[in-house]
Amino acid sequence: MRDEAIDLCGQINFTRTDAMPLLERDAQFRFACAGCGNCCRGREDIVLSGYDLWRIAARLRLPPQIVARGYCRSSIGRVSHLPVLRLAPVKENRNNCPFLTENHCAIHEAEPLVCALYPLAQEISRAGEVHYFLQPTGCGGQVIEARVQDYLARYDVPAREAIDVRWAQTCMALEDTVERLEEVLSPVLVRRMQAKLWQALYFGYDYAQDYLPQLEANLQTLDTELRKLTEYQKKRNDSSK
Repeated sequence: MRDEAIDLCGQINFTRTDAMPLLERDAQFRFACAGCGNCCRGREDIVLSGYDLWRIAARLRLPPQIVARGYCRSSIGRVSHLPVLRLAPVKENRNNCPFLTENHCAIHEAEPLVCALYPLAQEISRAGEVHYFLQPTGCGGQVIEARVQDYLARYDVPAREAIDVRWAQTCMALEDTVERLEEVLSPVLVRRMQAKLWQALYFGYDYAQDYLPQLEANLQTLDTELRKLTEYQKKRNDSSK
């Protein structure tokens, strides 16, 4: 799968269909699971949020940027124009997730949200409304039936939901900001902007400290840096007149 076919929420051409209706939290759903780990194999669309990367960094006790370099692929989203980080399949291991050991996840307690939810998926609106739906799996094996809220609680998804909402709303707001700035900044300054986005969203974190206060501080710094870039561009434009 080409890098440009991946964006913040996975494949850019993915659309939830009528066959995947939104589920109420007290709704029952069912799926089949053979426990084979195939949902971790051949995947190139496991996109990480900044919180996902921070959790993995804490699990490995490594700086987020080192984890990203060692286990991920980075790109700029074709639609969002924001940094996109996803787990990099290991070609020597049949393009499997880098953390898959036999049929088990080596970072299970810090697994990304995409993995914790599976086969459910999450949809967050600009207003912060969170909905879930069932993805088609194509798996065989034992049929599992559960209530949405019970399944989410099993993997501690409710405990992180407020952070995931903050991340989603941050990215949606930044999409608008970046689109506007790309129209006025020179190519060199756009690259500087992208470097500052990577730092604010993914790399400027200490895994030994709480994530959310660091995100808020990084966003304040980012806002200041983006204003500086805008002012610098304006000065250059004025001086060339």
